[in-house]
Amino acid sequence: MNDDMPGKANKLFIFFPVLIFLWGATTSFAARPDSFADLAEKLSPAVVNISTTQTVKTSMMSQLPFNDKELPDMFRRFFNMPRHPQIPQRKRQVTSLGSGVIISSDGYIITNNHVVEEAETINVRFANHEEEEAEIIGRDPKTDLALIKIEVDHELEFVQFGDSDSLRVGDWVIAIGNPFGLEQTVTAGIVSAKGRRIGGTVYENFIQTDASINPGNSGGPLFDIKGKMVGVNTAIFSRSGGNIGIGFAIPVNMAKNVVKQLKEEGKVTRGWLGVMIQKVDQELADQFKMDHPVGALVGDVVPESPADKAGIKAGDIIIEYEGREITEMNMLPNLVAQTPVGEKVEVILIRDGKRKRIKVKIAKLKEDELALAGNEIESSLGMTVQVLTPELAKSLEIEETQGLIIAGVTSGSPAAAAGLRRGDIILEINRQPIDSLGSYAAILKKNKDRRILFLIKRNAHTRFVVVKPD
Repeated sequence: MNDDMPGKANKLFIFFPVLIFLWGATTSFAARPDSFADLAEKLSPAVVNISTTQTVKTSMMSQLPFNDKELPDMFRRFFNMPRHPQIPQRKRQVTSLGSGVIISSDGYIITNNHVVEEAETINVRFANHEEEEAEIIGRDPKTDLALIKIEVDHELEFVQFGDSDSLRVGDWVIAIGNPFGLEQTVTAGIVSAKGRRIGGTVYENFIQTDASINPGNSGGPLFDIKGKMVGVNTAIFSRSGGNIGIGFAIPVNMAKNVVKQLKEEGKVTRGWLGVMIQKVDQELADQFKMDHPVGALVGDVVPESPADKAGIKAGDIIIEYEGREITEMNMLPNLVAQTPVGEKVEVILIRDGKRKRIKVKIAKLKEDELALAGNEIESSLGMTVQVLTPELAKSLEIEETQGLIIAGVTSGSPAAAAGLRRGDIILEINRQPIDSLGSYAAILKKNKDRRILFLIKRNAHTRFVVVKPD
């Protein structure tokens, strides 16, 4: 045997792993494009700038750092002002900017609801600077999506829908839009997370990305590396108002269903199961004899609801819905909402440690029904109420860490008309203390046609507010 063989063998053992590493690195980086220029050039014609105008009423009091109703009595007496003075108002035009994406050759465009909801006129500008006026076909505040249309005498460039469910954390994505009014801006990044909720609406399942998204990007598309649209850019998380690497997009698979209904009906009809659910953590999983935390724990069942009629009970853990595993609680409300009314679906749940299959006939979610979704409730009052958690309290910069908090208020709703705001903490309703979503839901259902007296806490001060239902 050659004396040099052991040394050569050692060198080979070192050399081959290096080759394998280099080959792996080469194949890995091959998926990363040298440039996004070709994609940007191909996709940009289908992305539009949206500018809207609306008339708002203002007064001299609006220039003060407080609301008229918040003006201290000592100042009223000093200036000899009545309690609720009739201050002349003036009208002025306000312009706002956003983005949109063309989804058909005949001029249908997707954007965010908050971009166009108050608009009196909607102007669409193309990449070639041509402009057209658009009309609203339908809006869906619950998902913050809107469908608008322009009339054209020629075919337009439009995008192809992809599959947002197939996205993986770490995949490359491209955002195109008009941040801060700067037209046709292209940014790239990766999918940072999926299934995010930020407390703005009931039906949330956001794609989180570090592709730069800023004010003005709202309503613009998020593309995968193949040039297929996988999301609608809708929000950023920022304390300064600028991008800090955390942006959110509505998954296109959710948008497909909403847009189809808006196009055909002008509104969205959702499925209704009728359960209040909560997250399954490790402690609950242990108590219910589960190997690991998964699914949605049923905390309450609405009487005479589809769930009630099918035999679903409080304490059941729903782990599968129509063939889809419920890996995270917030998946269930979104899947139910997208289910056609009247369809029978199979639900698999855990009861007393055993798997059980149940068939449920999904009903229509009525406007006056409470939309129950995890630790949130959205009612016909036009506001979303959520269980206050330490994480949410930190993001809102408030001291309280438990109770109920208003997570969102729909513009033009009874709640908005009464002056309720996001971040208000609910202490009482009709002079009754409120400490859970169950008690909140019960009182609202009992008083759905009456005026409701809220006691809220805002900025360390409490106040009573009367909300008049529509």
